[in-house]
This record gives sequence, structure tokens and C-alpha cells, in this order.
Amino acid sequence: MARVEPFRGILPAMQVPFRDDLSIDEAELRRFAGWLAGHAGIGGLVTNGHTGEVFALSAHERADVTRTVADAVTGRVPVVSGICCESIQESVEHALMASEAGASGLLVMPPHYWLRFGMRDDHVVDHFLAISQAVDLNLIVHVYPAWTKARYSSGLLAELAQVPNVTTFKVGTREMSKYERDIRAIRTANPDCTVLTCHDEYVLASMVQGVDGALVGFASLIPDLLVELYSAVCEGDLHAARQAQKRISILKDAVYADEEPSGDAHARMKAAMVMAGRLKSSVVRPPTRQPSHERLEQIREALGAVGLLAESTLLAV
Repeated sequence: MARVEPFRGILPAMQVPFRDDLSIDEAELRRFAGWLAGHAGIGGLVTNGHTGEVFALSAHERADVTRTVADAVTGRVPVVSGICCESIQESVEHALMASEAGASGLLVMPPHYWLRFGMRDDHVVDHFLAISQAVDLNLIVHVYPAWTKARYSSGLLAELAQVPNVTTFKVGTREMSKYERDIRAIRTANPDCTVLTCHDEYVLASMVQGVDGALVGFASLIPDLLVELYSAVCEGDLHAARQAQKRISILKDAVYADEEPSGDAHARMKAAMVMAGRLKSSVVRPPTRQPSHERLEQIREALGAVGLLAESTLLAV
């Protein structure tokens, strides 16, 4: 797959539609990908992220999801596949499968064992170097929250910005003073790298730090609103940005409540997407569970408040 420019704009982390038997609904995935790609301001589509229930997909299913999306958009926008693996070797294998499936980039997540036991900086650099040497694709560094053991220091981010093929950072620091330091460190180390926020819960506050866009699951539900918000930020129109954020916040409060994005929140967002007519089914794979009746009613009210409740979805989710 040919290399593309560093990623900019709004990149939706896509949900995966499932049938009632928990198999992937490829026809619906294809339709959904085409719908997202048709919005102006979309800088790429991201498969196999946390929003896409990557933890519940096999290696071959992850490749199949990427292949389906890449085929559906036929080059209109680049497709990024998440790499969520424990070992370097497994990560390389998944990277090769994603490349063969048509990915233009890889979103490289920290291995789970780093979250449990921590890691040294050279572990992280070796991980990215191995993937970079295996495939000639753009690499996006997925930066986890500052409170986790898999946090990257600002100095490490600067080092990663100079790894071949690393072109973009998805910064989810979730601690605003460090967030600003992290962005500055990346920009100083490699001005050609782009920075994307992934703070669904307070996207406006994170956008005004001077980022190049957003890679967020919420963009699967409201791509147009996220594009509107980012455009207003780029134009320096704070009033318009705050108006867009008000509508986003109503939905955010219903979907995320007081949580950071999580499996349960992703299930709530999938339910919201059905109510808004974005997806046909809200089926999720275990261990993720459907939202409670009370939560569904809150989501329905929020969608109605911002004018996104589809007429056809006065039916049950």
C-alpha cells in the first residue's frame, strides 16, 4: 500500500456491526464505511480501535474488517488499522496482515503487559522500530492516559517522533498540563509529525491546544458535528466552536456519563448510533453488554434534544 501524508482532520474510530449470531455484518460495515467517507473533512477511517471492539475480534477478523472498509471506500480516504497485540512478533504479523488488507496506516497501541508491569523506553522504541521495518505504512502512536503504567514521557514521545514511518500521534494523555508538554515535545522533535486528540469527553478543550484533528470514536456517531467543531477551531471562531460543543456535550453526557471511553461506553454509543439511524443493530460481543433501559432512555432523550433521533428508531434498540 502506498504511503500517504501524515493524518489530519477527523478520523472516526469505527464501530463494527454484528449480526444477532455475533458474526460480522460485512454488508452493513461496507455501507457504514461509505457513509462516513462521504463526509467532507474526514481524514481517514480507523478500524480495530477500542471503539471497534478490537479486543473481541480474532486476528483474521481484524484483517477482514480492514479489507472490507478499504474496499468500500476505494481510496476516497485512507484506512488505518489498529494494532493491539502483546508481543513484537505478533504486532509485526498483524501489521503485515493489515498491509495486505489495504491499510494505509497503523494505530499502534501499547501492549497490555505494559499496562500491568510498565516498560522501559527502549522497549517502546524497539516495538515501533520492528513494525516500521516490517511494513512501509504510516504509524500512529497511540498515547495512553498519563495515569496508566503504559504512559509515555514527553521525552519518549520526542524519540518516537524520529522513528521512521511514525507520522502521527493520537494523544490521549488526559492530564492537560502534560498534554500541552507532550504536544510541544513532538512538534520540537519533528515538525512534520501531526497530532490528533482522542479526548472524546472534552474535545473542544483539547482541540484548542493546536492539534491537527481528532481520532475519536464519537466521530462514528456525529462526524458532521466533529468536522464542524474542528473547522470552527481552525478558523478561530470560538463562538461557533462552543455552540458545536454544546450539542456534543449533550450526547457525551448520555453516552460517557462520568467515564472515560470504555467497553460499556462503546456499547452505549452503538445504541445511540442505531437510534440515530447510523447502524442497523446495536449487538455487541461479550463480555460487553447492552445498556440498561434507563440508560437507553437517557440516550434517546439526548439524541432528541440535538435533533438526531431518527424517525424510524422510535422502535426499540
